[in-house]
Amino acid sequence: MASRSTDEVCPVCATADVICGKWTILVIRDLTDGRTRFGELQRSLEGISPRTLSLRLRALEEQGIVERHTYPEVPPRVEYSLTSKGEALLPLIEDMRTYGRKWLGAACGSAAAELAEPAVVA
Repeated sequence: MASRSTDEVCPVCATADVICGKWTILVIRDLTDGRTRFGELQRSLEGISPRTLSLRLRALEEQGIVERHTYPEVPPRVEYSLTSKGEALLPLIEDMRTYGRKWLGAACGSAAAELAEPAVVA
């Protein structure tokens, strides 16, 4: 029981709880280029169900990592983007990528590694 209370106040554990949820890092990756619509996210995250994506976006929004922009149009248009709190995770995710390549032998070439690779904008 003591380790549980320690985990609740440990900043490393708290951060891991935020970013280690299934699909979370990939959603954050897809929002690095700016505002994105739900359908674009779903197409980019092959295999994610609309319900899972919706739940993940809602959780990230509640944590202050993602913000939802709704436009008063017909049909309604909704876009998602990273907040400054969400953008602050990007260097951490890049450090995780670097660590994985250097110490875990993870190379960008496998399908899983490509999923974790952000889109490069030239």
